[in-house]
This record gives sequence, C-alpha cells and structure tokens, in this order.
Amino acid sequence: MSSQTPNTNKPTPPPNQPPTPGGNKPFKFNMGWIYMLILFMLAAIYFNREPETQSREISWSEFKTYSERDVFSKWLVNKEGSVIKATVKPEFAEEIMKADSAANKQVFKQNVETTILVEISNPDAARIYADELEKNGIKPDVKFGKGNSTFWNIIWQFGPFLLLIFVWIYIIRRMGGGNPFGVGKTKAQLYDKTGKSQKVTFQDVAGLSEAKQEVEEIVDFLKNPKKYTELGAKIPKGALLVGPPGTGKTLLAKAVAGEADVPFFSLSGSDFVEMFVGVGASRVRDLFRQAKEKAPCIVFIDEIDAVGRARGRNPGMGANDERENTLNQLLTEMDGFGSNSGVIILAATNRVDILDKALLRAGRFDRQINVDLPELPDRKEIFVVHLRNIKIDQSVDTEFLARQTPGFSGADIANVCNEAALIAARHDKENVQREDFMNAVDRIVGGLEKKSKVTTLEERRSIAIHEAGHATLSWMLEYANPLVKVTIVPRGKALGAAWYMPEERQITTRQQLEDEICATLGGRAAEELVIGCISTGAANDLERVTKQAYAMVLYYGMGREIPNLNYYDSSGQDYGFTKPYSDKTARLIDEEVKYIINNQYERAKQILSEHSSQHQQLADVLLDKEVIFSDDLEKIFGKRKWLSRSQEILKQQDLLNDENKDAEEKSD
Repeated sequence: MSSQTPNTNKPTPPPNQPPTPGGNKPFKFNMGWIYMLILFMLAAIYFNREPETQSREISWSEFKTYSERDVFSKWLVNKEGSVIKATVKPEFAEEIMKADSAANKQVFKQNVETTILVEISNPDAARIYADELEKNGIKPDVKFGKGNSTFWNIIWQFGPFLLLIFVWIYIIRRMGGGNPFGVGKTKAQLYDKTGKSQKVTFQDVAGLSEAKQEVEEIVDFLKNPKKYTELGAKIPKGALLVGPPGTGKTLLAKAVAGEADVPFFSLSGSDFVEMFVGVGASRVRDLFRQAKEKAPCIVFIDEIDAVGRARGRNPGMGANDERENTLNQLLTEMDGFGSNSGVIILAATNRVDILDKALLRAGRFDRQINVDLPELPDRKEIFVVHLRNIKIDQSVDTEFLARQTPGFSGADIANVCNEAALIAARHDKENVQREDFMNAVDRIVGGLEKKSKVTTLEERRSIAIHEAGHATLSWMLEYANPLVKVTIVPRGKALGAAWYMPEERQITTRQQLEDEICATLGGRAAEELVIGCISTGAANDLERVTKQAYAMVLYYGMGREIPNLNYYDSSGQDYGFTKPYSDKTARLIDEEVKYIINNQYERAKQILSEHSSQHQQLADVLLDKEVIFSDDLEKIFGKRKWLSRSQEILKQQDLLNDENKDAEEKSD
C-alpha cells in the first residue's frame, strides 16, 4: 500500500495568466454605483431642505425692545456679521407678525417657525448687546454661522445636470466600445495567427465533406494565390453557408479561421442593428475599412438574415428604414466602386428564402454552400469526433448509434453524447455504455420519463391499445417506418410514445406517404375497434396526418380532382393575405384531404381487424412490460416481410465486404 504526500511546490504561473483572487484586479465600473449616487443625492436634498418658516424684517431698536422681553429662543449671526436671524418663541409669534400694518398683509400660520431679520452695521454689535443682556439676567442663545459654501451651492444647482451627462456618457461608451463617439464603430472580433485561443481545424468538422471542400479551396487560395492567378482564375468574393440549425455552419467558419493564416473578422448580423439612425451603415463602413487594412483576410457574418432581409417585403405594413439603409451600405461595400481585393466574405443563415436577391447575386455571394442534415455515414463520422473525450466500453457501436439517430443534426448528436455521459455519471458507472446512449436518445426525442404521473388502469389500457395499434400497422405496412421501441411510460407531455426509424429517402412516392398516414392513424383506429370509443390521445397524430395530407394535395400534386398542381412559392415571397387559388379550388382541396385521411383510416381499421388477436396480445405484453422492442413484435407477428432502406444498404455493404474478403483470400 503506497501513500502520496501533497506537493508543496507550487508551479510558477505563466506570464499571461490572469491575476489570482486577492491580487491586483483591474478597475471595473458597475452600473449600480449610478443608482446609489442618485439615491444619495435625493436623500441629501430631502434631509437638507429648510423647513417652512414665516419671517419679517425689523429695525435694530425694535430688536432690542423684543430682546429685553426675552421673546427670542436663539440668534444666528451670519458669517459677515451684517444680519441677525432670530427665532421667535411660539407664544410671541402672532404678536410680532401683526405688530405693524406691513405685517398684516401676511397670513399668520400656526405651528410654523417664525423668524425675524435684523440688519446691523457693526459686526461686533450682536456680541456686545448679548453681553449686556446677560448682565441683566437674560441669556440669549447666540451662534455665529459659517455661511453657505460656494462649492455646495454649485453642487446643488448643477449636480442633477452633471449626473445626467455622466449617465449619458456611460451608456454611449457601453454601446460604442469605449469611445463616447464610437457608436458607429464595428463590433467585429478579430482573430489572427497571433491569437492564443484554442483553434478549431477541419479535423474537428465531420460529415461535411462537400462543404469542407468548398471552403478549403478558399483557404488554399489565401495561402497559395499564385496557383490560381497564373491560370487567370479569381477566387469567389463571398460564400454563403445555408442549412438547417445545428448542422455546423458556424463550426465550419471557425475551422476556416483556424486553418487560414490570415486575419479573421467574426460578428453577427444583429451587431449592425442599433436604435440610432445611421449607426448600422457606419459600422459596415468601419468593418470594411479595417478589413481592407488587414487584407488578405476573411470576414464572417453569422445570422446574416438579421440585416439581409428582403427590402420592401411588406410596404403597406411599414418598413425598418434603418435596417434597409444598413443593407444598402453592405451591398455597396461588397460590390461597389471601391476595391475589396483580398477581402473574402463568409456568411451563414438558415433562412435563405427571406434574403434580398441583390445580396445573393454573383459578385457578392458567388457560392451558396448547402450544409444539410447529415446522412448515415456522416452521422457515424460525427459520433467518432464527439466520442473522443468520452470513456465508452465495447458495447458502444458508432454505426448502431448513427442508425438510431435519423434526422439528427451535428448539434443534436453532440447533445446525445453529452447526455449519455451525464446519465452514466448519474448511475455511478465507470464507462458510458450502449444503454446510456439509447436512454439519451429517448430523453432528447421524447422528453423526461414521468413514472410518478398517476394514471388509472382504464387509461393505461387505452394507452396500451393505442400504442399497440401504431406498432401493428408499422410492422404490417411495407413503407411504414420500422418500429424500434414502444412504451406506455409517460414522457414529456405524452402519455405514451413509440420510436421508429424513418427511412432516409431522397424521393417519396404516393404509396409511401399513404402508408405513413395509415400507420399514424393506427392508434385512433385501435381505440375505436377495441374500446368502442375514441379519446383525445390521438390529437398529435391527427395534426401530423392533416399537415401531410394537405402537403400531398397542395405541394406534391397528388390530388385526384386537382392533380399536377403546386401552390408552394419557393421564392419565399409568399402570397400575403390572398390565396393563389379560388374558393371552389379550396373546397376541392378540403375534399381531397378528407378523402385521403378517411380512406387510410378505414384501411387501418381493416388491417387491425385482420390481426385483432395479435394486436390484443401485443397490448397485453405492453401492459405487462411497459416497454417493448422490435424483438417482441417479431415473436408475435413473425419476421417483417420488408427490409428498411438502411437495412438494405447494410446488407449490400456486408455482401461487398464478404466479396472483398474472398478476393483477398484468393489473392493470398
């Protein structure tokens, strides 16, 4: 048994390491200080305000007469010794205020401090007279004031204005990046080859072979321009990365920054938009000015649809003139009279349909690089990248995981890997196992399991019959998505769930769409056949089949009465508040949709009636186990007649591998 002693020798921190806690920290302004300063000034004004008083001026002789009667509680002589301010005792206040006709013009107020003011010529007169009164037994409370400070007078008069100016400068500095007059400066972050941050390279980008080839050509041109210019070729001025969210557009741009040995400007389209007029256009000019100074370089604008939306799309609804001015300036800088040689623009968006056409033309964005959802081989490569830093055991197969995640983007796959590691750590496992990945997929697709949700026996039976109906039809229909897993344990908002492996088709036929609709309606059909009444549990199923049926008629031209017609506007201009068809055609469309759905509903009931005993057996197994897999269906229904497309591909790959092995053995 060996023991380890703690190492007391602390390593010397590198010179660029940030200061340790407790050391010299840079001064950082906090907005809360302004609020405290405002509260302090308001409190000072409140507590230093003078109380309400009533006063009158009297002569020196009258003052002496009243003083001999001891009517004053205290005297206050100002700093210059020229005025005495005496406070009258309450019992003499009314008498003094109404002593002459001039005073009668004032309204006497009860319970208000009364003072008199006396001008004296000799500064020592008040002191001498106070000494005389003290000899006669009257001891006045005499105080000699210090006078008002000029500094504090200035503070009280100009303090609020100075505070407003200070707040305004602070807000402008926050918006302008440190310069009160730098609102129009660009907010782009500059990455150059001297940067010490961890770089992303093309090795970190998996599954985007075609897109990587496009951007690698841009990087190669910046490194070896003579290779292209000697042949008269010109590199594209701009490349637009287009694709669904999470497919790796921004990651691809980061890889370009890591591979290219040139400055790289990165910013978002929303960084141009500001509340001040002209700021967006000014930031565009400043961005291209800095880019020209750093040329050759790359400028990356993420989410360019924030500033590149088509102009005049809804003229009647009002337009954002500031955003359009920013777009006009961007168009001018990208392809105007000025020279932008050596400046390459990269941009990314998932809403290319709403971009202005002038932004997409050749000369600005010469190339549109589609970054689509990964296919089966691409997903396998992405899993390999994300599993580098995860401790997995031998049960984890990247090919199996890729087959279980159809339609997942690169970001979704990264989330699956992280969620699987969290699940394994939650159960105190040493390695992440295949089961953890399956639970992670279920967690992401279906939501969190809610075993604590209370359901009655009748509800559980209804859910089991509903889900068994889906599973039965998916097994019996040729083009329905093959089943992976069915559960009646509530997940998320659903009381039951079924997981299928969607076919990754490039072209879908009418029969395939009808089989999918029929399988989706299997739950509602099973409820009507077995229970005798329908429930609200099929709401999501009905929503999906309705949208799919309308797509068949409106977009794919698969209607009986109105075939070969497409009412989809691929340009993204839409039709506003008008429909591209008449009311009569709208009625035909509704009738077509009803026919498709009702026909497949009757078909679903017919198939379930033919296999009613097997459906009931499957529902009983589901009630008993709560979770069933495709193996359980195979025991009840037998082997599925039709192989899925992915299974066919794998079968073909296995045959090719066997042929290659045989060829190698013969050659040996």
